[in-house]
Amino acid sequence: MPDLYPLFVWFEDTAIGVAVRESIWAFAVIESMHLLALCMLGGALLVVDLRMLGTGLRGVPVSRLQSYARPWLIGAIVLLIATGVPLFLSEAVKCFYNVSFWVKMVGLVVGLGFTFAVREKIAARVDFKITGRTRLVAASSLAIWFTVAAAGRWIGYS
Repeated sequence: MPDLYPLFVWFEDTAIGVAVRESIWAFAVIESMHLLALCMLGGALLVVDLRMLGTGLRGVPVSRLQSYARPWLIGAIVLLIATGVPLFLSEAVKCFYNVSFWVKMVGLVVGLGFTFAVREKIAARVDFKITGRTRLVAASSLAIWFTVAAAGRWIGYS
């Protein structure tokens, strides 16, 4: 396994990393936008996952709900990445040593893969029926994304 520490030092020394770290307000403003995007992601996921579990918005077909929520989901992911990168760059060395950061990054990759390769394909079916399998997919989605969010919040406390 390659030693990634020098890369993380380089990340932290980038112009963006230095600018965010040395600014009085930049980190707080960017983190606020990051948290708003997290709320947007949570809403887009929750509304569909709860419907897939058989609760909430029962009068709306899952496929229609998923198609309404998808632009919000994608927008949230774009905003999370756009704000997460400068936050990371401002404290990359701290992140290198932080287990919560690594849990979040692995969870993020798993969450994105699961969401777009599994969950969205099942939710988009016009003939969607709530089964044990769809409930498992929805519960897994909620668990994965909760882990990503919780690990992300824990980065600041560890």
